[in-house]
Amino acid sequence: MKNKVRELRKRHELTQHELAELIGISRQAINAIEKEKFDPSLPTAFKLSELFKISIEELFIFKSLYY
Repeated sequence: MKNKVRELRKRHELTQHELAELIGISRQAINAIEKEKFDPSLPTAFKLSELFKISIEELFIFKSLYY
């Protein structure tokens, strides 16, 4: 799933390690999310959207199978 995690992390001047620590996941998970190789769990998505103060829909771009 496409996302804006890398862009927002850099805008907030955070390293992958710092972001991971803030939301309680591994740096490797942040890397995989940023590279769109892994979709985060719902709790992780909520933590990211809360941290960056944007909605989950703004953070993650979902492409419907019906469009």
